[in-house]
Amino acid sequence: MTKIVTLGESESLVRSAQRARETVVLCHGCFDIVHPGHVRHLQHAAKMGDHLLVTISGDSIVDKGTGRPLIPQELRAENLAALDCVDWVAVNPDPTAENLLRFIRPDVYVKGREYEDNRDPRFAAEKEAVESYGGRLVFTSGDVVFSSSALIAAMEQTADPAHRRFRQLIGQQSVDRASIDSLLDSFLGRRVVVVGETIIDTYVICDRPEVAGEGPLMTLRPLEYRSFDGGAAIIAKHLAAMGACPTLITALPTTTQTEQLHERLARAGIELKSIRHSGSIIEKQRFLVGSSKVMKVDLGEPVTLDASRQRQLTELVEDAAKTSDAVIVADFGQGLFTSRSIAELCRTIRPRVDLLVGDVSGRRSNLLAMRQMDLLCPSEPEIREALHDFDDGLTAVVWKLLHQTASKAAIVTLGGEGLIAFDCPPHTKLSPNDWQTRLATEHVPSLVPYPVDQLGCGDALLAAATLTRIVGGSLTLAAILGSVAAAAESQRLGNAVIGVAELRQGARRLCATQLTCAAQPQASMVSRPRDQLHPAHA
Repeated sequence: MTKIVTLGESESLVRSAQRARETVVLCHGCFDIVHPGHVRHLQHAAKMGDHLLVTISGDSIVDKGTGRPLIPQELRAENLAALDCVDWVAVNPDPTAENLLRFIRPDVYVKGREYEDNRDPRFAAEKEAVESYGGRLVFTSGDVVFSSSALIAAMEQTADPAHRRFRQLIGQQSVDRASIDSLLDSFLGRRVVVVGETIIDTYVICDRPEVAGEGPLMTLRPLEYRSFDGGAAIIAKHLAAMGACPTLITALPTTTQTEQLHERLARAGIELKSIRHSGSIIEKQRFLVGSSKVMKVDLGEPVTLDASRQRQLTELVEDAAKTSDAVIVADFGQGLFTSRSIAELCRTIRPRVDLLVGDVSGRRSNLLAMRQMDLLCPSEPEIREALHDFDDGLTAVVWKLLHQTASKAAIVTLGGEGLIAFDCPPHTKLSPNDWQTRLATEHVPSLVPYPVDQLGCGDALLAAATLTRIVGGSLTLAAILGSVAAAAESQRLGNAVIGVAELRQGARRLCATQLTCAAQPQASMVSRPRDQLHPAHA
């Protein structure tokens, strides 16, 4: 791009041309999107002299609204340099072209026809600068007029329908990059108790399938095993990576696998408190061919606790809750909780903690037993399954859930459609028929229309939303940051840990409301050599 020069170089080029009695024309602007109006403007300007110099406003001084310029200055300069009618391109660091004109002193300064009746004092200063050294100010024909800002606004609504909604939500919450950074910084050191089953999620990467010789059976050949801590353990890992000090309370067997888990959690900054049970850690294997999951196998028996161990679990949570900012009860339907034990747990710890959050996964979980919760984070199918209500509208169904559980709010995930935050105003007396006027709702669209892997998205959402509520963020803001965490998770294969860096990056992008964004970095995954696998893998 030899056409792209510095301001100092452009001044030398202009002086050399003028000494050769050649006319130099200058055009200046942002040129965020080079549209047909720009092209005609530049072509018309080029005909007025021997050389056309185009200067663009630097990124730091573009004042056209949040997220502008859309295209960085280096690429904007390259776009203009690619036009045959343009001889030189330079970046102007000043907010107007006044100083630039006095320095470059082009023979002709060309502006668009829309500036002919402009009374802006900034343009008046530019006009005075041109006339001060005897230059000419000329306006182009203006036969085709476009607005880059209008084009970008239209692109935002057509290229990404969710973009306008997020901009609206960010505006409603009166947040910006600085306030988001401050809120995320306040996550540091928050104490959160997570109670639930610990699961190992294993991905079995397979070669292309074949048909078995003995019949129409699919044959899979494992190539690699990738294991992730799942269940309540991954929720605790998310919290730790977001800056919190989590305590994980669960039931684990006395095995080498448990010792290894304990070491991994300790390295992540998680305190582990567990009661013992016989058996092994529950493992869920997912067999992948390419990017498609073709089969899932559940290994290990569900956790079974007698009455004394159930009391021991409740006592551990009760004791930890006394010095914690929040308790998350996560029921993955693997036997750690019964309907009665989870109701007793909630009743016991409710007076001892300011924020009580609940989530479920699987058909055997006990959503309706979670009582007096400040926040529930189920999916729509999980609510409908629990209430056996598949016909009513979602708002009516959520109101019924909150009424039956005496809970205050819910963030309900809708898969590819995003999520909806449901909030009961303070001091609202729940009754079965008041949902139409009493329940406040906010829809947060999905940030990722085509996820790589949906495993663990709800866990990342739960961690981010809980911490946001701990530090005083609104339910809508909790839903937004939860959506950011879920989007980051969905771009990784398996239960990757989402930390404050991913939250900060995603939240800043929303505040900037730009059409383009950087690709998410791929998180590393824990791989187990085949000689270290559980015997069931052999």
